[in-house]
Amino acid sequence: MPDRSTKTTMGTEDMHERKVSVEPQDSHQDAQPRGMFHNIKFFVLCHSLLQLTQLMISGYLKSSISTVEKRFGLSSQISGLLAAFNEVGNVSLILFVSYFGSRVHRPRMIGYGGLLVATAGLLMALPHFISEPYRYDHGSSDNRSLDFEASLCLPTTMAPASVLSNGSCSSHTEAKHLTMVGIMFAAQTLLGIGAVPIQPFGISYIDDFAHDSNSPLYIGILFGITTMGPGLAYGLGSLMLRLYVDIDRMPEGGINLTPKDPRWVGAWWLGFLISSGLVVLASSPYFFFPREMPKEKHEFHFRRKVLASVASTASKGEDLSSQHEPLKKQAGLAQIAPDLTLVQFIKVFPRVLLRNLRHPIFLLVVLSQVCTSSMVAGMATFLPKFLERQFSITASFANMLLGCLTIPLVIVGIMMGGVLVKRLHLSPVQCSALCLLGSLLCLLFSVPLFFIGCSTHHIAGITQDLGAQPGPSLFPGCSEPCSCQSDDFNPVCDTSAYVEYTTPCHAGCTGRVVQEALGKSQVFYTNCSCVAGNGTVPAGSCESACSHLVLPFIVLFSLGAGLASITHTPSFMLILRGVKKEDKTLAVGMQFMLLRVLAWMPSPVIHGSAIDTTCVHWALTCGRRAVCRYYDHDLLRNRFIGLQFFFKTGSLVCFTLVLAILRQQSREASTRTTVKSSELQQL
Repeated sequence: MPDRSTKTTMGTEDMHERKVSVEPQDSHQDAQPRGMFHNIKFFVLCHSLLQLTQLMISGYLKSSISTVEKRFGLSSQISGLLAAFNEVGNVSLILFVSYFGSRVHRPRMIGYGGLLVATAGLLMALPHFISEPYRYDHGSSDNRSLDFEASLCLPTTMAPASVLSNGSCSSHTEAKHLTMVGIMFAAQTLLGIGAVPIQPFGISYIDDFAHDSNSPLYIGILFGITTMGPGLAYGLGSLMLRLYVDIDRMPEGGINLTPKDPRWVGAWWLGFLISSGLVVLASSPYFFFPREMPKEKHEFHFRRKVLASVASTASKGEDLSSQHEPLKKQAGLAQIAPDLTLVQFIKVFPRVLLRNLRHPIFLLVVLSQVCTSSMVAGMATFLPKFLERQFSITASFANMLLGCLTIPLVIVGIMMGGVLVKRLHLSPVQCSALCLLGSLLCLLFSVPLFFIGCSTHHIAGITQDLGAQPGPSLFPGCSEPCSCQSDDFNPVCDTSAYVEYTTPCHAGCTGRVVQEALGKSQVFYTNCSCVAGNGTVPAGSCESACSHLVLPFIVLFSLGAGLASITHTPSFMLILRGVKKEDKTLAVGMQFMLLRVLAWMPSPVIHGSAIDTTCVHWALTCGRRAVCRYYDHDLLRNRFIGLQFFFKTGSLVCFTLVLAILRQQSREASTRTTVKSSELQQL
């Protein structure tokens, strides 16, 4: 038997021989030119574009939510549920990503996920192609031929038969409506399922094969490009909603609607087709990436210069530890998941979840993020609709304001929070103080929003006239001889009295003229018995008396959203520094899962339900409530901004408690240190 020294010598010689044999192969591999699909930088570019286009699809529905409501007769509660339904598919599968992450071909799974997202986008547009052309006047079977007669004041004996009927409400009609809505809900579920592997697998793939020092830079670039997705979605919505919904099947005589008409429905479906095509293009390269690629050998030269310019060794150590954080998270994931069976993984997860939820810092920070995410989810889904109703602007202009002002300020806020944490090397106490300051300023910017707006103008037969302006009360029974249908909707405005009528018939109008000016046609209704002097009224709703306040409102709202987004990075750091090292990976996964379950899923439904309670006149379709025609503007403003204020207050309270707990822990730690030092001095 050889002795221990002999075995050691032999082992050393074997290792030396292996090194000699391996080194030429490594140098030979480095010398060989690799294709772009073996380049992690190209993967980062592809993944940035895929996440950008994926967020365009998920954000595009929110940009056209009020249009979809009008087109398919949905309440805000149902549309909010539709907007949040993609989270159902996401939450149902996101947990298993932690288990299967190291067992599958990640690039291919990302590619399949992208194709599912594109399929979901095409499915969202399908109801447009299988439904009948949009009819904007419910009083006739063909609004383009009978709109003139259906809207005017005619004696009962002269009224068209289609006007006198309440429409065809067969079971087939209702079944078709439910089919359209069901297709959109299925598409949203598929969208959530397709998005499951995209971000987690992409980040872990980058972290595995990028140089340790370059990984944080790549992930930062990835998130920087990705955050532009919602802004592009609102920009795309602004462009598409300027086009008429049936642009692919326009009637021969054209239409007499403009985007300012409350009956206007834009081409909501076209954005889904464009976004789906972009997702297919962005998903294609993933089927050519290898399951594993060579580890990146070199860091960027400018990164070495930046790291060399750091003043203190301590700050260097902190920077490097933060840079290696994504690698540590993935390493922890690799340590936990591959060693467990699926059943064991499911059994372990609840115990880790309960252990983290009993941690006060983790629980309070997650609750504050739930409040902030609830505020953001409600804002992203219904702020365009709120602006449309409150300030009488078009859906296109509302989306442009959000995409050009609110979303960029949110991105700036997230970046500013990260820069402050990085440059100032903030401790957990300082991070919580920064979160508290951002939440407080956001809350203060919300207070004036309660007072920026105006009341609903007088709508004949629906709202009570609170002023002394002349209205239908001066002409009682002026439209009684007319055979007006209560479910018709073709609003006209008496500009002299600032009174709106739901149809020319309700205004007692018997004639119609079309005036051409500057290439545009304007419709006027004449001989209106409910208007002083049997005057003439223009088609369309009355303009809001406070439409000029939309810019001050959106500026204040956007500044508040930007200040709230400053808390994003420091609150994330509080979670990473507040849990055990072995729990960090699952803690981050739990955080995102709780945000989806407690914020992104219920918040749009809560906001939509609150908006529905402010409706004063519902459109009826086959005896059921469909889309809301008119809202109480004061109540709408108070409840929508009040919900936002409630969630902002909750976030502020949670960060206040976090700061108090961390300060108490800091004082206790300093007391223990003082006691120990005094005991050592006595010894």
